[in-house]
Amino acid sequence: MTVADVAFDVPVSHPFSYRVPDDCLVTVGQRVVAPLGRAQRTGVVVGLHSDHDDARLKSLLRLVDAGPVLDPDGVELARWIAAQSLSSLGSTLAALVPPPVAVVSERAAGSKRGWPALDGPRLTTPSAVDTRRHLKPELLVGAGRETRLLERIGAGPAVVIVPDVDAAARWTPRLARHGAVVRLDSGADDAERADAWVALRAGTARLAVGTRSALLAPLPAGATLALIDEHEAAHKPPGPPRLHSRDIVLERAARERLRVVLTSATPSVEMWWRADSGRADLSQPDLGPWPAMQVADTRGILRREPLTPTLARATRETLAAGRRVLLVTSRLTSALACDECGEILRCPECVIALAYARAGRTLGCRVCGRVMPAPETCPACRGRRLSPFGWGAERVEHAVRRRFGDARVARYDPDAVRGARAEAQRKAALDAQVVIGTRGALRLFGRAALGLAGFVAPDQLLRLPDFRAGERLFGLLWAAAERVAPDGALVLQSQSPEHYVVDAAVRQDREAFYRHELKFRGELGYPPFRRLAIVTVTAKAGTELRRLADDVAAALAAERELTVYPPAADRRDRVRRIVVKGRDDLATRLAAALADFRKPRAKSDGTLEVEVDPVEWPT
Repeated sequence: MTVADVAFDVPVSHPFSYRVPDDCLVTVGQRVVAPLGRAQRTGVVVGLHSDHDDARLKSLLRLVDAGPVLDPDGVELARWIAAQSLSSLGSTLAALVPPPVAVVSERAAGSKRGWPALDGPRLTTPSAVDTRRHLKPELLVGAGRETRLLERIGAGPAVVIVPDVDAAARWTPRLARHGAVVRLDSGADDAERADAWVALRAGTARLAVGTRSALLAPLPAGATLALIDEHEAAHKPPGPPRLHSRDIVLERAARERLRVVLTSATPSVEMWWRADSGRADLSQPDLGPWPAMQVADTRGILRREPLTPTLARATRETLAAGRRVLLVTSRLTSALACDECGEILRCPECVIALAYARAGRTLGCRVCGRVMPAPETCPACRGRRLSPFGWGAERVEHAVRRRFGDARVARYDPDAVRGARAEAQRKAALDAQVVIGTRGALRLFGRAALGLAGFVAPDQLLRLPDFRAGERLFGLLWAAAERVAPDGALVLQSQSPEHYVVDAAVRQDREAFYRHELKFRGELGYPPFRRLAIVTVTAKAGTELRRLADDVAAALAAERELTVYPPAADRRDRVRRIVVKGRDDLATRLAAALADFRKPRAKSDGTLEVEVDPVEWPT
């Protein structure tokens, strides 16, 4: 008897076994319908083997597709992704293949029981890794990087992975200059995505654009797999598989003789370190023209207005020249800094900004869990003005309307609103002369579209309780500078004008930023030198929560080579988060330590969620 192991989109780590009917021809990587509990579910066949006639095994019901959506190598890559992210294999597969359009009818021709013959084209991905022909990933940085990517892609075959649906819509016509392009993202309907997948497998389509759901799209050996803006957090959205697209792209290239090209204005520290250590080729042409950069020192200034004289003057001159202004603000106000010297209060052990809780006037570290009362004076200068707040978009808008009454002013925060309200904000911003917004507002503007970009309080981003705070601010400053015309200006109002992030952006010096950042990461054991994970524990009652969190922390601490910090409560004491540091085998050790907690239980006192290699620190 032939037995098929089927992985379903359920939070269970193991597949389920089913008897394959005698007249059914099924293969690994094919989707089938089978009974699961009291329902019929669609899953992917991940293994086939012979077994004795076990009457307890239920039978497969029908096929979903006439052929496999993945070949065995694709299934094995999905298995690796699931293991590295501690996600279920079925959920990982469901997220990385196109949704099924229609179930194959049991009246299909070719078999008396409706099992269609597998006469479709097969994937051409090689079944073994040829390390002798493995190509280094190429990282394209700087002006013209996207044009250089298009030159490398040519007429394909290639799949371009973008961070979101909007980017897919922008890249489709650009690639179409080289030939027909198919889409594998949710901007296309399910039938179109399914047809695109089949066309790539058959070789009748050579160019494709998609989001992370296209990461396992069929490609022949030697094809190009491109990742746009590899530093973007959007490449690791919520939900399984909880693994950054960059890691999946690099692993797939190492297995399948694919050419990998990544683009970024400001690469992730992980990718820059890879290039700096010779494991990726860095393509960085001469730096292009840069707008005039000015830093307005706001230390010791009692700020009754959001715009310093420097930024107000630059705004007035830009409007008089008929050009557009973007004023960047932040909604993030969760840490303390001194308004007199700019010192940010940091954890003495982890050296990240301490999170400020207004209710109890306490400071807490999101990594090691340390909690302490907020001081009355600055530890650096003994100043007494420690401020947890800044200038939000709404306050800045009121001030700008008051000062520049004749200008068309709009506020835009795409990450805070949805639906009709978001579209109304967007339309108003497209027509405005002055746009006040958060980092998401940069999406409104193309290269050199602005006359002025002003950062009202960028120190708020440096105050974030996250070791990636400097990397994020540097990327934001660089992205804004690229959107300002070379004869325009970028003004930073900062309490930390000597900070290496600010200095490197002003001098257009990427190397200086990464040199400082890698030194900081290396000394304290942050990525890329160590891997991190966040284990989040939830429970209905406080006593159950504390008990379960302590049990989980003890199990993790018993595993060799892991550094485990005490469970830390969120602001409302509804969850406990445990930060874990480890080496390259972090995922394997986490899985071993948490094996008992991840097993299905008839009655559970709580739940666990594991985030490996987090890119957004929980607030």
